[in-house]
Amino acid sequence: MAKLVFGMNLSLDGYVDHEKMSTGPELFRHWIELVSGLTGSIYGRRIYEIMSYWDEDRPEWSAEEREFATAWRRQPKWVVSRSLTSVGPNATLVADDVEAVVRDLKARLAGEIDVAGPVLAASLAELGLVDEYRLYFHPVVLGGGRPFFAGPRPPLRLVASDRLGEDVIRLTYVPA
Repeated sequence: MAKLVFGMNLSLDGYVDHEKMSTGPELFRHWIELVSGLTGSIYGRRIYEIMSYWDEDRPEWSAEEREFATAWRRQPKWVVSRSLTSVGPNATLVADDVEAVVRDLKARLAGEIDVAGPVLAASLAELGLVDEYRLYFHPVVLGGGRPFFAGPRPPLRLVASDRLGEDVIRLTYVPA
């Protein structure tokens, strides 16, 4: 049975915005290794559109960026959206019955499936489908934006904490 994990970079005040937080070399290496080991990812529309940047090679990329792109392209992706009509390579559009699709993925696959996007994660958490939360705190205060917890805050139990790079702390929680 697969484990559904919701993890994202966030500010100290709880907001997610990839354009306002930088990823140093150690954290980027962590993301490469994490994505390389995933069974797949379930994306909300907005974060999928941001991440589809990795679908096309860019001449200015470093070797690490190319490695991340290769890992990202390799993994299967399920994109939850009612507004998109198509998705890119190695991706499946999920427009209806999201709960049934996710329950099927969890039952049929093994390993970790990443949940990307706070709104999607909130809806899956309300259904009891998120097995683990990984909060990657950056030393930035945004003062507003999209919160990591986009819905009701589930009761959680801390199971791990560690430092990634010079200034990022990861807290890992499971539902209490």
